[in-house]
Amino acid sequence: MSLDFGLILVCFCSKVDNLSILKCVYWRRRMEEPGQIKRALIDASAGAISGAISRTVTSPLDVIKIRFQVQLEPTTQWALLRRDVYNPAKYTGMLQATKDIFREEGLPGFWRGNVPALLMVMPYTAIQFTVLHKLKTLASGSSKSEDHINISPYLSYASGALAGCAATVGSYPFDLLRTILASQGEPKVYPNMRSAFVDILETRGIRGLYAGLTPTLVEIVPYAGLQFGTYDTFKRWTMAWNRYRSHYATQAEDAISSFQLFLCGLAAGTCAKAVCHPLDVVKKRFQVEGLQRDPRYGARVEQHAYRNMHDALRRILHAEGWAGLYKGIVPSIVKAAPAGAVTFVAYEFTSDWLELLLT
Repeated sequence: MSLDFGLILVCFCSKVDNLSILKCVYWRRRMEEPGQIKRALIDASAGAISGAISRTVTSPLDVIKIRFQVQLEPTTQWALLRRDVYNPAKYTGMLQATKDIFREEGLPGFWRGNVPALLMVMPYTAIQFTVLHKLKTLASGSSKSEDHINISPYLSYASGALAGCAATVGSYPFDLLRTILASQGEPKVYPNMRSAFVDILETRGIRGLYAGLTPTLVEIVPYAGLQFGTYDTFKRWTMAWNRYRSHYATQAEDAISSFQLFLCGLAAGTCAKAVCHPLDVVKKRFQVEGLQRDPRYGARVEQHAYRNMHDALRRILHAEGWAGLYKGIVPSIVKAAPAGAVTFVAYEFTSDWLELLLT
């Protein structure tokens, strides 16, 4: 923008033909467009690939997490105290849940809902990384990824939050379908994604495909902000540590290794998930409202069980205690940490590979 302004200023302050200057600005912009399109293509492709890899690897942990989150019955300790309110819980621990799902549904049960999950996560990460790179480019004044690490931490958090919001709205119906398919158990309520999609449209309308969007957006702002902001922060700390370890650090020695990138992603995913988990529980409850699953999987979340997000938080807290807001936190963190690490590492490598391929 500064070069365009300078060229236009010259045209008014010199004898150079105005039309020639404007033509110059126009053609410079036209030359920039292919570069911007290529950058967006790289970010979108790398984001989609990294999201698909991460999602497939961590699917079993996600299925276990969802089963806990949509279970109204408290865990073992609470069941002893609230026996008059709830029946014994179907799932009481991560290892027990793993054994039960494997015994009842076999190995494919751990990848139940993975197709809509991939359809959700691939556009999600594609949109997220594309928007994130664009926002960081605006903030830093440079389109080079290596310059983005130097922007203010506040801008890193804000960029991550805005990118997360854009990605959430664009991919939310697939997230809802993934949750329903992963939580239904056996016998299946819906045999496939298409039947679930049609039934939701017929019974709940278009709004049904966005059930739980409000708590999701409220969750994604701190979650994406924390994930990307802390990832950049940990990268800066790691680079500083690398410089400290070598008094004569060159640029190569200052670079972050693959293992260090993995650790940064691991820490970022853990921090973000630990803070935002209660909102994820609320989102899952909205998404499975009215789902007619088998009674052995626990009490059903009735249609319109919660008026809004605040009401859901209040009711869960009253009926299930603080533990209810953190159901599934162990598999959630166990999943979020490697998922974040795999996503960031896969994105960095895929992005570099595509950049070399397209240049």
